[in-house]
Amino acid sequence: MLDKNLGLVPRLRLKTGDIIALGPGKAQLLELIREHHSISAAARAMKMSYRRAWLLVNTMNSCFRQPLVLTATGGSQGGGAELSAEGLKVLALYREYEKAVSERPELKELTALLNTTPET
Repeated sequence: MLDKNLGLVPRLRLKTGDIIALGPGKAQLLELIREHHSISAAARAMKMSYRRAWLLVNTMNSCFRQPLVLTATGGSQGGGAELSAEGLKVLALYREYEKAVSERPELKELTALLNTTPET
């Protein structure tokens, strides 16, 4: 059974060719890197491997003109990561776009058409 009160939730994936430049998981990873200043800490928070997180960061960095995530190699102070100005802008624009789509009247109309009766 589908609960009509939950409504439909769009999951936006922005692709360049066959590559997903940005989507819900990558946006969450960017937010966690911004919060933790670390790819490894962000990966742990998402319960994913560091390698997987690094691959996602690398994909995002290669899809945009400027890197979204800047990294510093380890040393006595350890490494770290932060969002570039471009990364902050891309993340903010993605979240605004996500919000705008979720507020579209078409989404409300589609939600009203959901089947709320139990499947047999």
